[in-house]
Amino acid sequence: MTTTTLAVLVPLLPFLGAVTGLLLGRTAPGFVRPLAVLPTLAALVLAVLVAARQGGGRAVDAATELTPTGSVPIELALHIDGFAALVAVLVGLVAGCVQIYSTGYLRDDPRYPSYAALVSLFTSAMLLVVYTGDLMVLLVGWEIMGICSYFLVGHYWETPQARAASLKAFLVTKLGDVPFLIGLLALAGDTGSFRITKILGTVAGGGLDHPTVIALLLLAGVAGKSAQFPLHTWLPDAMAGPTPVSALIHAATMVAAGVYFVARLLPVFEASRAVMVVLAVMAAVTMAGSALAALAQDDIKRVLAYSTIGQLGYMTAALAVGERGAAVFHLLSHGAFKALLFLAAGVIIHAAGTNSLAAMSRMKGLRDRVPDAYWTMTVALLALAAIPPFSGFFSKESVLGAAEHVATGHTEHAPGAAGWTVLVAGLLTALLTAAYAMRLWLLAFRGRGAEAPDHGRQPLVMNAVLWVLAVPSLAFGGLAFCLLPDWFDGRDLTPTLTTSVLGTGAALVGGIITYGAWRHTTALAARVPLGAVAAHPEGDAGLVEAEAIAAHEPAYGDIAHASDPSDPGRLLLGPLHRHAAAGFHVDAVYSALFVRPVRAGASLVRFLDREVVDTYVRGAGTLPRWLGTAVRRAQTGNVQTYVSALLAGTVVLAVAAVLVATGA
Repeated sequence: MTTTTLAVLVPLLPFLGAVTGLLLGRTAPGFVRPLAVLPTLAALVLAVLVAARQGGGRAVDAATELTPTGSVPIELALHIDGFAALVAVLVGLVAGCVQIYSTGYLRDDPRYPSYAALVSLFTSAMLLVVYTGDLMVLLVGWEIMGICSYFLVGHYWETPQARAASLKAFLVTKLGDVPFLIGLLALAGDTGSFRITKILGTVAGGGLDHPTVIALLLLAGVAGKSAQFPLHTWLPDAMAGPTPVSALIHAATMVAAGVYFVARLLPVFEASRAVMVVLAVMAAVTMAGSALAALAQDDIKRVLAYSTIGQLGYMTAALAVGERGAAVFHLLSHGAFKALLFLAAGVIIHAAGTNSLAAMSRMKGLRDRVPDAYWTMTVALLALAAIPPFSGFFSKESVLGAAEHVATGHTEHAPGAAGWTVLVAGLLTALLTAAYAMRLWLLAFRGRGAEAPDHGRQPLVMNAVLWVLAVPSLAFGGLAFCLLPDWFDGRDLTPTLTTSVLGTGAALVGGIITYGAWRHTTALAARVPLGAVAAHPEGDAGLVEAEAIAAHEPAYGDIAHASDPSDPGRLLLGPLHRHAAAGFHVDAVYSALFVRPVRAGASLVRFLDREVVDTYVRGAGTLPRWLGTAVRRAQTGNVQTYVSALLAGTVVLAVAAVLVATGA
């Protein structure tokens, strides 16, 4: 079987699994789980075979034209280089782990068949984005992911938080997709093709007429999809969905699509130095702001959500300095440890019966209830904090090293201002990342007070998946650094000494300061009596999470700060804590600038429609009704009255005729 045939089957198998699962969900529920897991695992195996055959060498290209369009052709095209091959393996691995994990996590959920089918369709759409060589086909997968995210985030539709979060995710990403579509059409108009290879060839020859406008339009869609400032606000709220969905969206699909798109078309963005500076500033604000917000969140999943925004900022920062190899390297390593973080968080939520870190900090012995989640999440948090030798260290240092090269003038892929912006923001974010990672670990696993409630052991498949993902979280960075340089444009991924020392030092300082603050706040909190935490009724993990979402209003509604004197984040942030917990009020700004004016405009239109337009409509109906009433009263049915009226009319007409004739 040829590599092209294998590549076609990779996105096709999950799609067929999704369709078959939907058709058999009611009539043959016993087939739902195999149809969810097996096609995804088969796609993973085929993606590995495609990667092995591609080998990081020359890209695999194939295309067939769908139908003549009369202008720019749209083709079913494949373009599989080293980046695409590795990202497809990541998508298959994470999606397979999520599907297996979900069989235990949502085992009693009556909506599991539709959920599993949507996850498979989500996976298929992302694989289509990864492998396709035509931008219009990429747009199809891009939009299917947006639709799937709407339904999956709103899985617990009975809670108002889930309904609002799904609608917000859909609208905010669509806000970026509109200029994204315009940018794609403008790019095709300038280059005469939707084929990625032809576009890159035209750009290399200087044939792009409007690089800045096109790149900025495309960047709007990327900011929406990859949750970059200022279109990042949907991602923390999307935590209202099931935890496995969060793992899938944050680690391998949806948010990764924007970064991957820029990596594929990086020469288009490099054609405008102004756009590279904009990209660097966007990445810097995203990294630092999200890290500060993560340090103030009470909900464990929102901490991880803001963490994802920050790590995506690192990837965008690598692209801003023209180093797509470092961006994809961090995308791959982040995918492994972020999926592990979310799936481990699902186990912890199941055990604790709440999403609240404040509540967990009042539970003694929680780590003994979930030993698998404790050890694997520790590994993932160390990778997140970029502590050597965990995978996050190598990929994050490759980003900082690339920024250093641009800032010091060793390379000219981007303006020096972009390099300095990325380098300073990256080092600051490294410190803050270690701080919120340490805070999460301390509050979740070093609680004091009443014994943690016993909700029984988690299903074996949930714990097994954690250990599977722990392996790449620990080892992928070193392996990629040693064995896979050819897969990343042949670029040197070796961390530079300066950034390695500064980045690791910043991470250690952030962790140590947070630990010291926690010791201080814990000593103060020891003087405060702790109430016992009510045990949550034992039940299915997904249902536990749904009830926790509904009960834990601070995480999903207006920010209401739980009293937690042992939280080191309050001490570290001081007066900034309240603003960071509210996401620096970006949603409030959007509400003032967009939501309220739109609602006011809608109210005005409704008033004009009801009180002005409807008045004319009602008047147009009232006048004939009055005339009809008058005429109806004249219809008495009396023949003498009709004859008298006829004679009177005849007399009037005769008199009028005489008068007219006399006057003439």
